[in-house]
Amino acid sequence: MEAWGLLILLSLIWGSSFILIKKGLIHLTPAEVAAVRVLSASLVVAPIALSRLRSLNFRELSIIVLTGLFGTMLPAFLFAYAETQLESAITGILNALTPIWIVSVSFVFFNYKLRGREMAGLFLGFSGSVILLFAGSGGDFGKLNYYIFFVILATACYGINLNIIKFMLVKVPALTISTVSLLALGPITFVFLTFYTEFGEKVYHLQLIRNSLISVLILGIFGTGMALILFNRLIKLTKPVFSGSVTYFIPVVSIFWGIMDGENTQKTHIIGMLVIFAGVFLSNRK
Repeated sequence: MEAWGLLILLSLIWGSSFILIKKGLIHLTPAEVAAVRVLSASLVVAPIALSRLRSLNFRELSIIVLTGLFGTMLPAFLFAYAETQLESAITGILNALTPIWIVSVSFVFFNYKLRGREMAGLFLGFSGSVILLFAGSGGDFGKLNYYIFFVILATACYGINLNIIKFMLVKVPALTISTVSLLALGPITFVFLTFYTEFGEKVYHLQLIRNSLISVLILGIFGTGMALILFNRLIKLTKPVFSGSVTYFIPVVSIFWGIMDGENTQKTHIIGMLVIFAGVFLSNRK
């Protein structure tokens, strides 16, 4: 029962991330949204991360910093920039490509041998992305929304990150990896916000940016920091197939929020999502 509760809660938290990014972009730049998100998450997990630093050697710590860049930092910026030209629901649908990239990166860099159904899954997954790319364009290449590639690149970063963890950090607990990687990103994002954005000046006019800032803080504290802790708990309680099923629920939640916010979800978007789902199912089915 606890496992199902965690699965539903994580689906709601992560599925709501995309609408929160959209709200954050009303008064903040994409770079500010990403940096505030990562910094707030870093502060939330700091107590746990600091208690686990002593257990790591230099090599492990270096690789964990790398996972922070691929697993959190780069996707945070890519998703924020993508949503300047993409509906939040479409971003949520494309996020389901993550398991497809996990298999792809394993094949290219870690000598993983693809089976027939996995190859079919990869084909379907990326075919679904092409359907979403052409949705609403009428076949006109000039009308294609190329910001979709930002999301595809973000999910590729997730795939790289999870393979690094799987093959290079075998003996390090998942909670240590996720919390320490976020802690390492804290100082970087703080310096970036302070010296390379106008965020400090905007804080002086808090009344103007308050709603956007609240949205991004919720995104960072709950959607990134707390969600990682909950997901680690879910992994301990269940098998990988069950914990990975959160992939299917996230787009559904993102579509719900998109509809509630007046976004235009077309039949083509649903078809693209279902094709991606079919690819994810095939490439990950035991």
